Amino acid sequence: MEKIILYTASIIIYTISTCPYCIKAKVLLNKKMVKYKEINIENDNSLREAIVKKSNGSTSVPQIFINDVHIGGCDDLYILENQGKLDELLK
Repeated sequence: MEKIILYTASIIIYTISTCPYCIKAKVLLNKKMVKYKEINIENDNSLREAIVKKSNGSTSVPQIFINDVHIGGCDDLYILENQGKLDELLK
């Protein structure tokens, strides 16, 4: 029997609709059955500028925040998963 983990973390992912890394990050979050808020920034330059500041200068997407902590992008999310650290952040 598969163990179901309930996650309560607040997750925000800033994306662009055609970005393959954004899609890949959402696939992992969906696989973990976590709720997240997706904010598409492709047509909002002021929001894009705000995210660059909030993410310490990162200009790529996705930018992922868990409980208001900047995690980074898709690769960073998968690194946390592969290290077994993502579940702990999501609790």
